[in-house]
Amino acid sequence: NNIKNNIRISRLWRIVLQGLLIVAIILGVNLWRTRDAASGSPPSLVATTLDGEHFDLKEQQGKPLFVHFWAEWCPICSLQDGSIQSLSGDYEMVTVAMASGDDEAVRVHMKERGLSYKVINDESGQIAQEWGVQAVPATFIIDAAGEIRFVEMGYSSRFGLILRHWLAESP
Repeated sequence: NNIKNNIRISRLWRIVLQGLLIVAIILGVNLWRTRDAASGSPPSLVATTLDGEHFDLKEQQGKPLFVHFWAEWCPICSLQDGSIQSLSGDYEMVTVAMASGDDEAVRVHMKERGLSYKVINDESGQIAQEWGVQAVPATFIIDAAGEIRFVEMGYSSRFGLILRHWLAESP
């Protein structure tokens, strides 16, 4: 009986250690992917959306905000479209279409995909460069004080983004 218990404990420890190793690898990869991303005070973001609205990030302070970078040519971005669309109805959000063609090309893409979220077209990739975006999708969650609280590069689940938004609301 003692031997069986020792074997069970040994297996349990091995599973725990393997789990911790997987978590450490995931965290390490995420840190590496976001190493050049903006942090702290976000870069300036003043632009006109595809709908002709003036957008100034400084005017958004006082409530958490998603700044989501995506591209028309990005398959992972397409997988995340539904989550971003549903979040945009419930949360403050601006998206930036990185290197996705001219305004008309981005409008066509939005219409074809049935998307209606707020878009700034970053045709040259200059905005993405200023924010340190090396790959898309990339989502910055800015807290109520106007500071970047979280940066996610790659696919993020709707739940994960909502959780980070909720954490950005707390002091």
